[in-house]
Amino acid sequence: MQALIVGCGYLGRRLAARWLTQGVAVFGTTRGSERGAELSRLGITPIICDVLDPPSLRLLPQTDVVVHCVGFDRQAGPSMRRVYVEGLRNVLQALPARTNLVHVSSTSVYGQTAGEEVDESAVTAPVEESGQVVLEAEQTLQLLRPDAIVLRFAGIYGPGRLIRAKDLQVGRLLAIDPEKWLNLIHVEDGVTAILAALERGKPGGIYNVSDGSPVRRREFYTRLAELLGAAPPRFVPPPEPAPPSERTNRRIVNRRMQQELGVTPQYPSYAEGLAVSR
Repeated sequence: MQALIVGCGYLGRRLAARWLTQGVAVFGTTRGSERGAELSRLGITPIICDVLDPPSLRLLPQTDVVVHCVGFDRQAGPSMRRVYVEGLRNVLQALPARTNLVHVSSTSVYGQTAGEEVDESAVTAPVEESGQVVLEAEQTLQLLRPDAIVLRFAGIYGPGRLIRAKDLQVGRLLAIDPEKWLNLIHVEDGVTAILAALERGKPGGIYNVSDGSPVRRREFYTRLAELLGAAPPRFVPPPEPAPPSERTNRRIVNRRMQQELGVTPQYPSYAEGLAVSR
């Protein structure tokens, strides 16, 4: 089998590693030759291209499966909307129409604020601009490739990616409400969900990808600080008016992922995941 990962970053590289152990030929896109060399060293065939440069996308190979997991680099210049919406449209136009496609989206499309449980049937009315862009990307995908599978990821963490670790290590005050919920997924469980979606996902299906164990911010950051050998976290009220990220509060339900994709997280909560990630 041949597979293409569009946006071969933190999640994509771990997906590629899993595939390579199975004998899959993996192609991965990146924008620079230096990162391309890094992919080569990992056994991934690099494709140097830019989702905002349609001619460069002619280099995309025809493969059996495609996973679109492009991240947003704030230092790169283009807006998030251009990268996520316009870039996705460019990629879809460059791909063969019959490619088996999984799109990595985000639970930021949900805008619930009362700590309620949220499954895939919930209203998508994001209050954050980033969530609005992610939802627009989903809508673009559904218009151009209604057969594609959408995976709405909770916050991805794992080795080398621990939320607010640097803040805790330097003792920086956390200007957030510590009683609000965090929804998480360990990167290796995220990879498992992608592979399961390609194998068992329904065409056009939407799945929340989370560990199913929301945790209060206070509990998570206290434990993370302990593992890092840092002082306990110190919280201060967020600024007024509250930023959009402080207006949302929800608990993501992963029942469909477990029942339809057959995915039971290896790291069913932050406790198990942090223990192998610090």
